[in-house]
Amino acid sequence: MSLYFWIISGTIVFPFLLSFDKKIHFYTHWKTIFSAIFLVGMFFLLWDNYFTEHKIWGFNPKYIRGIYLFRLPIEEVLFFLVVPYACMFVYEVIRGYFPDLKLDLLGRAFAFAMVLSGLLLTIFYIRNWYTLTACSLSSLLIIGIHFRAKAKWFNYFALTFLVCLVPFLIVNGILTGFFTDEPIVWYSENHIVGIRIGTIPLEDIYYNLSMLLPIVLIHEVLKQYRVKKLIEKL
Repeated sequence: MSLYFWIISGTIVFPFLLSFDKKIHFYTHWKTIFSAIFLVGMFFLLWDNYFTEHKIWGFNPKYIRGIYLFRLPIEEVLFFLVVPYACMFVYEVIRGYFPDLKLDLLGRAFAFAMVLSGLLLTIFYIRNWYTLTACSLSSLLIIGIHFRAKAKWFNYFALTFLVCLVPFLIVNGILTGFFTDEPIVWYSENHIVGIRIGTIPLEDIYYNLSMLLPIVLIHEVLKQYRVKKLIEKL
């Protein structure tokens, strides 16, 4: 197996095995979770394929299997299933084990910090395609979901995202060459700010937020719809 595939496998193994935890019953959320991942994943695969085609980023053939979907290695396609699944697992675990956390201050601080920094990066680096798309999209999503719609679950999302930064930095660090001679995933210096966390481009933070936030949104909407249907049957 390729190194990229081993990374993907290591990311999913514990969330999957713990999905049958008696308190969380994460497997009972599979229908809404996989629906959300599929809907959002389709958009991100198109985005990923477009950026790969235009060499805004790319993949080192040394560390992938060589099986492609359009221009994307199969490992990259699996990334959009595995990483959201693992993060959604963390989200539901936090909500299940800590239902009464007071997170208003954290949610507001997180939202303001991400929106302000995202908009500033967008304005000052508007010619960088990765910076522009990732930072502007994440800012618009937070503005719409938190500041406009005032989603009650956003504070839990903020905490989940911060918790997931630890495994995110490990996984993305491996992908971007922190532990290898060459990166598995490379980025064009013409389309990023150039600020890196270790070997990880700063834009990856905003990109991952842009992927995870709409997944949680769809998941929560579908959960409410399912509960409503159950109540109507009673």
